[in-house]
Amino acid sequence: MTLQETLASIAQSGLPLQGKLDAFKYEFDNNIAPPAAVEAMHRATDELIASGAQNRALKAGDVAPQFTLPDPDGNPVSSKTLLARGPLVATFYRGAWCPFCNFDLSALEQARAEIEARGATLVAISQQTAPNSRKSQRQNGLGFPILGDHGGEVAAQFGVRWTLPEYLREVQKALGADLTVFNGEDSWTLPMPARYVIAQDGVIAYAEVNADYTRRPEPSAVFPVLEQLRRLEIA
Repeated sequence: MTLQETLASIAQSGLPLQGKLDAFKYEFDNNIAPPAAVEAMHRATDELIASGAQNRALKAGDVAPQFTLPDPDGNPVSSKTLLARGPLVATFYRGAWCPFCNFDLSALEQARAEIEARGATLVAISQQTAPNSRKSQRQNGLGFPILGDHGGEVAAQFGVRWTLPEYLREVQKALGADLTVFNGEDSWTLPMPARYVIAQDGVIAYAEVNADYTRRPEPSAVFPVLEQLRRLEIA
């Protein structure tokens, strides 16, 4: 099967999010990517995990930084304004080129109605350019915005930004994922996959950060957190 056929087959499989990610990882590692590229990507992930980067990211109980970022149409979106309405669910998104991330966004879109029913707003945050975010929104059928974090400044404030090693940059280019093109700048940085629930007082109520980009929490993991926040608000 082609890459697109593989993605379509997995998307229609009915598997939970992590099941889809595992299925794609197997196909990518064994049937799609060159062995040298797979080895380099595994090496980079192992090195990032060993660095302890994910342990230095903001955690539950920390105060989330306030931010104002543009949506794909250039309209400013303020975390302060969103939090005035209710809790905020924010997910850091690597980009349109990443199938793992697109499965993640699609799963969040499927859960969006339940997230909003619990009083929260959902946003994604990405370093990619606005045209790429519009493409991501369109192809994944998103009803929530992808906010532009140029250069990863907000990702850095959350402690989830990292710099790709030189050997991985060459692999990215060879696979058609040149970040200088997708992100419109040459820092060669990305966010680790991260999902946060921020309470209305700005304190992080839930944090899931993983240096392994193939591992993502199910969107339903935030439901009990949002329900607890609602109970506290009522009390």
